[in-house]
Amino acid sequence: MDQITARLDPAKFRHSVATAKGEARAHVALRGLDTLWFNTGTLCNLTCANCYIESSPRNDQLSWLSVEDVRSFLDEIARDGLPTRLIGFTGGEPFMNRDIIAMLELVLSRGLDVLVLTNAMKPLRKLREKMLELKDRHGDKLGIRVSLDHHTQSIHEAERGRRSWAPTIDGLVWLARNGFRLDVAGRRFTAETEEELRAGYARLFASLAIPVDANDPVRLMLFPEMDVARDVPEITTACWGILHKSPDDVMCASARMVVRRKHASAPSVVACTLIPYDARFELGRTLAEASGAVSLNHPYCASFCVLGGAACSR
Repeated sequence: MDQITARLDPAKFRHSVATAKGEARAHVALRGLDTLWFNTGTLCNLTCANCYIESSPRNDQLSWLSVEDVRSFLDEIARDGLPTRLIGFTGGEPFMNRDIIAMLELVLSRGLDVLVLTNAMKPLRKLREKMLELKDRHGDKLGIRVSLDHHTQSIHEAERGRRSWAPTIDGLVWLARNGFRLDVAGRRFTAETEEELRAGYARLFASLAIPVDANDPVRLMLFPEMDVARDVPEITTACWGILHKSPDDVMCASARMVVRRKHASAPSVVACTLIPYDARFELGRTLAEASGAVSLNHPYCASFCVLGGAACSR
């Protein structure tokens, strides 16, 4: 059967220490907390066809974080002298969280860099004046990454829904014209090569005067598609040598994410941005508790991070 359509063997990704074949499963140690992500909540103004976190106008499995939630983790970073340089905000749609401006101001006032992932649609539009004030005070410390799934309207809207293209383009152009530090996130879900995709985005950016270098893998991140049910190989300790890769390059070697589960009394820390619901990847209530090694015991560990070579921050 074609590997793309093959379904995941249910014996895989069941045990943290060993693979289905009995080989030693790869683990990744936290070499230093470079990036801390906050999931502001899973509610979103869109329902995409394939959202890895299942965000939608109805999904509130991850509740809104508050500015006090963010403050407590920033205080821990400062108290313990952690090497954190970047604070990321993701969702859902972060600009739907009523505390988002206060959160951004709090982080920026402590001298940390900020990256906000957004679809740049109506929730951002409502906050444009306040965002301009933040940019005027903090400049390039505030970064925005806009999700633009493809360089054509038809394919973007096939994923994100009808009438989603024009508002996103409007938001992208507004951010560019107002001098925000700007990146774009696309997806590799067509038959195009990476070179063809980047060329398509380059043409679009040129037509809109968007100052993003489509050939820069950080300024334009092209993420692999993720399907938890698709068959992928398990990552063993031997894979690092076979693939000529280092565990230090995997996202959980340098990042963690804070979430607040629905009805939870306090936020918790999970291994990465990709796996917010699996209890095996919930590491504790504090950054100190979450500093242990992570077992690569999920299909996304293989498809996105190790084999896909992707990361939510660089």
